[in-house]
Amino acid sequence: MTAVSSLATAAYAESHAGELNLYSSRHYDTDERLYSDFTDLTGITINRIEANADELIARLEAEGMNSPADVLLTVDTSRLVRAKNAGVLQSVDSDMLEARVPENLQDADNQWYGFSQRARIIYYDKAEVDNPPLTYLDLADPTYEGQVCIRSSTNTYNQTLLASIIENHGEEAATAWAQGVVNNFARDPQGGDTDQLRGIVSGECDIAVSNTYYFARAIRRDVDGLSAEDRENIGWIFPAQSAEGTHMNLSGGGVTAHAPNRENAILFLEYLTSDQAQQYFSAGNDEYPAVAGVGLAPSVAAMGMFRPDAVNLTDVAENLPTAQRIFNQVGWE
Repeated sequence: MTAVSSLATAAYAESHAGELNLYSSRHYDTDERLYSDFTDLTGITINRIEANADELIARLEAEGMNSPADVLLTVDTSRLVRAKNAGVLQSVDSDMLEARVPENLQDADNQWYGFSQRARIIYYDKAEVDNPPLTYLDLADPTYEGQVCIRSSTNTYNQTLLASIIENHGEEAATAWAQGVVNNFARDPQGGDTDQLRGIVSGECDIAVSNTYYFARAIRRDVDGLSAEDRENIGWIFPAQSAEGTHMNLSGGGVTAHAPNRENAILFLEYLTSDQAQQYFSAGNDEYPAVAGVGLAPSVAAMGMFRPDAVNLTDVAENLPTAQRIFNQVGWE
């Protein structure tokens, strides 16, 4: 039985109608279907506050026991761990969450769960790069000096990527990697993931690192600077296919520490694991479902098949302070 089929009963809606207060740093219009369908299924009204993750975590800390929030949704493992360490989440007991969310995509203490993923991959100019890097470690090869565009060290995607490299290869190798990538910068880190891709189009970069959903989005709809003609000369690599596998970023959430509507909050998280909701994550925002067996949107499928890194994200999260220290040490601003 899927999460949706267990929810979609008139008896449930009648007995559980109420509200859910959601704090979310997801800012995608397509998520509206997630919320409206949950309300249709359960009769529970969702009240939303949207802001960036740091603001929401700070707000939850300031509100303390008086917080109206029931659920926090955010993007990237580093932010989920930040929320846990700030004491603004609580452990939950849900057989459905345990069964539907892979073990490596959930917190060891059941305080947060992943609901969608993005692969962090390597893109390259097909006209300029004959032998593109096949692994993350290859990005540090002196062969690529002056060619690599990547975001700043303050970016959560890069923080978690480096933390995963520490977990998979050790601190010494991770430090050497970070220093090598700095040596290979085509420019000082700037802009978002889409800007790294635009750097290939403009000729400023020959190689870039970006999450898949930025490129898949351009396949699905118009994105300035990434037209079909612009993308024609961009190739991509899912790194480390003969090693640990491709690093995945996580979008997830948890029940807040003082949730006034705790039962509804758990139900909402369970709903996010349903096939229906998982398909929205892929079709609406070009992400990979966290739940196995859910079909991909055409824009996502067009990127190709690959083997993801199965490293446990709870273990990766423990390396985040070390990752930031390494970034500072090598001068990756």
